Amino acid sequence: MHKRRPVVISLLLPLLLAACASAPVAPPPGPPLVWPAAPDAPRVQFVRTIVRAEDLDIRKGLMQRLSEVLFGANDQRLVRPMAVADAGGVLYVADPGVRGVHRFDRQAGHYEIVRRADGLALPSPVGLALGGGGEVYVADSSLRKVFVLAHGASAVTELPLQAELRQPTGLAFDSATGRLFVADTAAHQVLVFERDGRLATRLGRRGEGAGEFNFPTLLWRDAAGLLYVTDALNFRVQVFDAAGRFVSQFGRLGNGSGDLARHKGVATDSRGHIYVVDGLLHALQIFDSRGRLLLGLGAQGSEPGEFWLPAGIFITADDTIYVADAYNRRVQVFRYIGGAT
Repeated sequence: MHKRRPVVISLLLPLLLAACASAPVAPPPGPPLVWPAAPDAPRVQFVRTIVRAEDLDIRKGLMQRLSEVLFGANDQRLVRPMAVADAGGVLYVADPGVRGVHRFDRQAGHYEIVRRADGLALPSPVGLALGGGGEVYVADSSLRKVFVLAHGASAVTELPLQAELRQPTGLAFDSATGRLFVADTAAHQVLVFERDGRLATRLGRRGEGAGEFNFPTLLWRDAAGLLYVTDALNFRVQVFDAAGRFVSQFGRLGNGSGDLARHKGVATDSRGHIYVVDGLLHALQIFDSRGRLLLGLGAQGSEPGEFWLPAGIFITADDTIYVADAYNRRVQVFRYIGGAT
């Protein structure tokens, strides 16, 4: 007497084939979306929007699709992206909405949400920085800790910093020295740590003078070693040299072009332009090295180039610009295509 063969796979085969089918081909794109509009020469071009892994051509594997057929889909999307970093083929997005960090590995075609060991959450990951050896640093303001995701690891581990943090937010890493810069917002300081976690120095104190802070938030360190600090409630960006000495500042409170209202992320491109994301103005503003406004784009909305409380920004060596568009639950990608001015 013959045993009956399992029929589960045969029954699921049509569903799997349907899941494997190609998505409908999108209509040909229209003219590229650029800023400023004609007849002015374009400077910034919209590239794409990232909401989930498929937007980066990361497809689900056979076993994942089979699992979703059996147990239901688990379509992880961005919920409240706050910080973003591109490690040359691997995109990281810090997202308190999923209590972790999205990792989109475009080279391996793999996506996952990174948390602490044993699946413990990162309740408030708000800052990211790329290290010099493929590691990624994560600031969690709720846990008051900084974590590191080692190259190839699947969970973050706590970084043993020899100083108490009150509210870590922005991070920056200096590849030349191995030093990590941490904006401690509630302490009104930027702390600088050595490779072994020892505290090297503290920058600033609460105040309105040069080199003082009033709730500093996000950081950026450029190729020349300059450190840019979003000095939130002083409504300015401050710049420090490689030794931590004050260099310059720009910004003022207002709601007009070039003003700062609730500025968040700051970054620079290969031409030395300074990009500032403003959550309250729902805008991305570009300044020259002296803090003079060159271009602004954005308004409140959900169309490409519009924002809703944007937060973090990251710019690659080829001037690809990532903006964490927090309440639109997406990352918008742009590219600087203009000249040096």
